[in-house]
Amino acid sequence: MLTVSNFNFADKKALVRVDFNVPLNERFEITDDTRIKATIPTIKKILSDGGSAILMSHLGRPKDGPIEKYSLKHLVTPLSLVFGVKVKFATDCIGEDAIALAAELQPGEILLLENLRFYKEEEKGDEAFAQKLADLGNVWVNDAFGTAHRAHASTAIMGKFVADKVAGYVMQAELENAKKILDYSERPFTAIMGGSKISDKILIIERLLDKVDNLIIGGGMTYTFSLAEGGKIGKSISEPDKVALAKELIQKAKEKGVNLIMPVDNVCADDFNNNANRQIVSRGEIPDGWEGLDIGPESVKLFQDVIAKSKTILWNGPMGVFEFPNFAIGTNAIADAVVKATEENGAFSLIGGGDSASAVNNAGYGDRVSYVSTGGGALLEYMEGKTLPGVAALEA
Repeated sequence: MLTVSNFNFADKKALVRVDFNVPLNERFEITDDTRIKATIPTIKKILSDGGSAILMSHLGRPKDGPIEKYSLKHLVTPLSLVFGVKVKFATDCIGEDAIALAAELQPGEILLLENLRFYKEEEKGDEAFAQKLADLGNVWVNDAFGTAHRAHASTAIMGKFVADKVAGYVMQAELENAKKILDYSERPFTAIMGGSKISDKILIIERLLDKVDNLIIGGGMTYTFSLAEGGKIGKSISEPDKVALAKELIQKAKEKGVNLIMPVDNVCADDFNNNANRQIVSRGEIPDGWEGLDIGPESVKLFQDVIAKSKTILWNGPMGVFEFPNFAIGTNAIADAVVKATEENGAFSLIGGGDSASAVNNAGYGDRVSYVSTGGGALLEYMEGKTLPGVAALEA
């Protein structure tokens, strides 16, 4: 696989697939620019070589063509500040405006194309659409690991229509860090799995059972495991149809000698809101009408103790409803424990994108762990052993 490091972009117009699917507030201001900052080294390398960069991305999930709130024009000013270059903007990602601006682009300049998903052809992986995008430049750089698990026109199909295909620094780092976890982990290896559904994590949990020493389970999925053990969960989120699966995973962990660690207590509430009445109860003893929204203080201590002794840590998924400050205590405590293990015990820590990455970045810990992935779904699929179309296209 060619990478940005070993490619000379002099006089090249690089079509760079980036992941600028960033959160915007009601004033169209970026509230988390992690994904943008991650692309800086790739784009600066292209420009410093004497090339120009044509940036392609999606934003949100527009259903029927152009929608104001999903326009990438809102990113032009912040991008210009980040890169120190006035970023040009094409009001379409294909067509006359894009063609003209791409043709005029000079070395050292940046052009941002309008939202790719304003065309249904993008998500359909339409070859004619991919060809039109490819015609705007002469080298394709895929730096959007977060969408590498999608066979979309810009993330995979474009590879058929360019002579040179290059992995950006983000793509390269994501793959290297995932491989480090999967193939070169130092022991003890602890995986922390959170989130609401076992069904979302079943494949990665099964694969990790062959690799980890400790598997910590937190978040909403713990209540399905609690049901499997005959516990009471009140009105907590659960998947009753996955109880048999939870029992299987508990048994598999025993057979493989994996230390499966569940919460021993929960913070529960009488309503799903930050200001609801709260109480701490033992695992499997949530009263009727109440729901578990966080791990309890004894669980925090238990999890922290395991994390502190770990040399490799993978974390994917929050411990509770971390969007509510009163139920973010468990997630924040785990973030703190992972940071301490990294800084004080020399552990290698990989935060697996999505909500875990948001929790770590919001706590100001992003630069105090080994690596924060930009792609939650893509990372999980890669770790499950699936072929990612965006990676396969670079290797073809």
